[in-house]
Amino acid sequence: MADPRGFITTDRREATKRPVAERLGDWNEVYPGGPGKALLPIITEQAGRCMDCGIPFCHNGCPLGNLVPEWNGLVHSDDWEAALDRLHATNNFPEFTGRLCPAPCETACVVAISRDAVTIKNVEVAIIDKGFADRRVEPQQPDWHTGHTVAVIGSGPAGLAAAQQLTRAGHTVAVFERDDAPGGLLRYGIPEFKMEKHILDRRIRQLKDEGTNFRCNVEVGRDVTGRQLKERYDAVVVATGATVPRDVALPGRELAGIHFAMDYLVPANHASLGRSAPGLIDAAGKHVVIIGGGDTGADCLGTALRQGAASVTQLDHNVEPPTDRADHEPWPMYPRVFRVSSANEEGGDQVYRASTVEFTGEDGRVTGLKLVDVVRENRVNTPVPGTERVIPCDLVLLAMGYTGPETSVPEQLGVALDERGLIARDNDWATNVPGVYVCGDAGRGQSLIVWAIAEGRACAAAVDEYLAGESKLPRPVRPSDVAITV
Repeated sequence: MADPRGFITTDRREATKRPVAERLGDWNEVYPGGPGKALLPIITEQAGRCMDCGIPFCHNGCPLGNLVPEWNGLVHSDDWEAALDRLHATNNFPEFTGRLCPAPCETACVVAISRDAVTIKNVEVAIIDKGFADRRVEPQQPDWHTGHTVAVIGSGPAGLAAAQQLTRAGHTVAVFERDDAPGGLLRYGIPEFKMEKHILDRRIRQLKDEGTNFRCNVEVGRDVTGRQLKERYDAVVVATGATVPRDVALPGRELAGIHFAMDYLVPANHASLGRSAPGLIDAAGKHVVIIGGGDTGADCLGTALRQGAASVTQLDHNVEPPTDRADHEPWPMYPRVFRVSSANEEGGDQVYRASTVEFTGEDGRVTGLKLVDVVRENRVNTPVPGTERVIPCDLVLLAMGYTGPETSVPEQLGVALDERGLIARDNDWATNVPGVYVCGDAGRGQSLIVWAIAEGRACAAAVDEYLAGESKLPRPVRPSDVAITV
């Protein structure tokens, strides 16, 4: 363990972010030099807050089963190399989760019963960023090649995790990605201020050096058929994510100036990288309304502020969360409590208990949004009479989540969908088509990045067993496991 009395004698601390005015002037990560570097001066004392709790519920809170007490203790004793090994034992990409995961491990931390949780996520990202800085993250070549081939469709976190595990098991893996570079939404859906792309690129280099092949600018159904993949490869893993956005059927929805979040974020990310950005939607000087209070909405908020929006209003039909756990969400559950993202720190207004009624406009363009206060009863939002009003807006961004995967790949492969429109699978990750498997949001539905990585790892073990008869790869989760609601 770390410091036996650390959780009593040491308060929780996090690294100081760059000043808001400075952050809004560029697209870099909000921490100076990145979170790993920014956290180093305080990370040893923070790791020392991890207590000898007997039963570490952080393992259960994390779908990957990260060995949190072990690498906290190793960091506290300044054994960074061993800490990196323990971190990689359960997580292929801790630099992604350390930046992007909402950290259900921390709400399950035993210290959090009566005090502020251990800064698990911060220690995690410090270990991996220092590991890369010290050049200790090296390719892991397989001991032998099995002669089996696997196609992975999609290069988001689930696809990358499955591909890396299968390559290390000795199979020849090709990852098919329709964009021009690997990463899925990690590449163009996540803004630079949350994760700079060189963080992704350095991990992709490791996968390539290990032997994973990437086929970018290749779309299944356009450049290669599902039949060709099944004929060419011994197994196929579908990891396309759940990318169909949730829409609203309201009067005025057809007006120009109303866009899905990803139609806004993707070209904005291209532009922030100094690349050509066809279809760029510029919020400069505009009154922006974001419908949706989740992470994607926060990404839109931070992007609009950096583009120079005149105002940004974020609507959420839920009530404002409490500052403390509700009685029906006791420890170690992930509670719905008030959290402030880095984007919310930078500006914009948040309006809770608000539901959109209608979009108003002139000359075919949106100029306003009519909303109404709501109360939630029996899981139904009921409008409050007399609370309707119109707020001005030139740009509306729909960030209400995703309903499921696009149907083109399932149709190409002949795999069945379930009643939710997700790709159906059994408890071994297999679809109804022999040799075709699915992992990540395409089969689970919209979820967390940590679940995507865990599913990719577990699916890889199932595919390895299908090809080789047995597998030594870990299976951290099953499809039947219930996702933590965040």
